[in-house]
Amino acid sequence: MSSREKSPYYGALQQVVDSLFADLTEEERIADMAGTPGARKVRRLDVILAAEAVDLPDELQEIVNLLPPSTFTRRRLCDQLNSAVGGHAWGQKYGTVTVGCTTGTTISWAIRS
Repeated sequence: MSSREKSPYYGALQQVVDSLFADLTEEERIADMAGTPGARKVRRLDVILAAEAVDLPDELQEIVNLLPPSTFTRRRLCDQLNSAVGGHAWGQKYGTVTVGCTTGTTISWAIRS
């Protein structure tokens, strides 16, 4: 499968991110979108365990394993994952992750070429 064809795992990273931040309060959502204190953070280990739980393919697990040791807001996690996906030119194959807005729209942090 070329990197231009959609994989059966297209969107799988989005599902991992969504599962980690599924129960955000409205205050946490607003804080994350505004980049202010109070946004929920997850640890790198939480992301790795969530990715392993859904049995991602090796290429996507590699993307998750590239995360630096840190804690991540949803926005920062999406930025980090999309940077790695873009660096491998796998955006068309696996998709990128988005940060949901409180208005119901999404902001894509995809790397554009």
